[in-house]
Amino acid sequence: MFFAAQFVHYFAWSNIGPVLSISGASALQGWGADSVVLLMAFIAVTAVINLLVGSMSAKWAVMAPIFVPMLALLGIPAEATQAAYRIGDGSTNIITPLMPYFPVVLAFMQRYQPNMNVGSLMAFMLPYSLALLIFWSVALALWLALGWPLGPGL
Repeated sequence: MFFAAQFVHYFAWSNIGPVLSISGASALQGWGADSVVLLMAFIAVTAVINLLVGSMSAKWAVMAPIFVPMLALLGIPAEATQAAYRIGDGSTNIITPLMPYFPVVLAFMQRYQPNMNVGSLMAFMLPYSLALLIFWSVALALWLALGWPLGPGL
């Protein structure tokens, strides 16, 4: 906890979040990508980071101060960014061994398949994870294309 607290403090003290947000937004603006394409890229980044960082709240605490303002500067509302984060995070939870419940799932699987190990559980769940990732990404893209609000629309 000490090192995590130090990281959060120095992250806020150095203002690296706003610097990365503004510079990232200006770089992405130069590419001229559509908001749906940017959200799909954010989903992919979140899914990859989810394989390396187990805690959902820790990932969001690191990613939100950078990506929410960055995408807001490009006209993407915060609720769309959070929905994209949840799609990338939630769909890849079962294939990351850093998930807190991964040993419990593995123990239940070993009850029925005694030779099941970490790698075989990840390989077994990979098609489901990819199917969820694709389905929810398409659903979000369709939702945004139809112009439906993600939040209260204040």
